[in-house]
Amino acid sequence: MSIINNRKAGHEYFIEEKYEAGIVLEGWEVKAIRAGQVNIKEGYVIVRDAELYLLNSNISPLKTTSTHVKPEPTRTRKLLLRAEEIRKLIGKVERAGYTLVPLDMHFKAGRIKLEIGLAKGKQLHDKRDAAKEKDWNREKQRLLKQNSR
Repeated sequence: MSIINNRKAGHEYFIEEKYEAGIVLEGWEVKAIRAGQVNIKEGYVIVRDAELYLLNSNISPLKTTSTHVKPEPTRTRKLLLRAEEIRKLIGKVERAGYTLVPLDMHFKAGRIKLEIGLAKGKQLHDKRDAAKEKDWNREKQRLLKQNSR
């Protein structure tokens, strides 16, 4: 079951591969995510000391968060992947000019997972081509629907 989807990533990047990672979260963050108080559109993934971290994603604390906890909405969160997957991603990010972007946050077996994509940035003309293709497909479907009547 999807919690939040980063549609902006599909517009800004060519997604080459997808990986599913666990996230190290605090208790108040889990409650806020279950309530839908999360935004990953501005987030990105970095490699530091052979580990992956999610930066700049915003988890807004609930009003009922206890007073002794000082919630930090945009703190750096560690991502959990297998060691061989991390090594493979590090090699591609450092050599080939790829970047890692969060695509989707969802539940899997009661746990919160983050789908990250190995992506290459789109140029302006690539974005225009994608928009033209999308418009043409929409027009084609409309014409086919009209002709079938």
